[in-house]
Amino acid sequence: MSEENKADQTVEAQVDAAVETATEETATANELKLDGLFAFKVGMSSVYSEEGNNIPVTVLKYEPWYVSQIKTKEKDGYEAVQLACRPKKAKNTLSSEKGHLKDTPFENGASLLREVRQSAPEGVSVGTEVSINSIEKGTRVKLTGVSKGRGFAGVMKRWGFAGGPASHGSGFHRRPGSIGNCTFPGRVMPGRKMPGHFGVATKSLKNVQIVDVIQEENVILVKGSVPGSRNSMVQLVRA
Repeated sequence: MSEENKADQTVEAQVDAAVETATEETATANELKLDGLFAFKVGMSSVYSEEGNNIPVTVLKYEPWYVSQIKTKEKDGYEAVQLACRPKKAKNTLSSEKGHLKDTPFENGASLLREVRQSAPEGVSVGTEVSINSIEKGTRVKLTGVSKGRGFAGVMKRWGFAGGPASHGSGFHRRPGSIGNCTFPGRVMPGRKMPGHFGVATKSLKNVQIVDVIQEENVILVKGSVPGSRNSMVQLVRA
């Protein structure tokens, strides 16, 4: 191969690399990044850090969310970006839902509508897809989810009471004990910890570390455990 051909190939390779880099930069610039996003819990695993330490992580699967409405103080009283996810069947969709989401990929409505409280980024419009890069590796977030439901539970499971002696003849065991007063005031005071429905409560964890963001697989790895059952939705907001 002559030197001229080698030089031509080198120039072509440099041009292709420059075009590819420019395309990637343009795609990155056009990505819509918000202060938070929503993902779905898959389960727990573990990864190794660069130092060789084993880090327990929760795997969150990100599904495409699209801007469905931009709320402003003048019109709605507060600023927020409304997002839509997961299409619904046409037979299960109201005409009002179809009209609300006509400018998004969900012509027949969406199963999930959520909001991120923030002012609208510059250039954002209805129908824009939210980038998974809204949350970056190494950042810390406030994480919110709904805890697992545990049904009707007693005071030991629900509130961590010690209970009575476990030996025979005590007659106490797992009971709550005295819950009221004497003749005065003669009633159970509000707020008393008693048996009842346990779980299905909104729980928030602050300062949770993002271990990794795998964009190719739409996966986010967060350090530690996350409230909620598998497939439940979790909100991540940058701290």
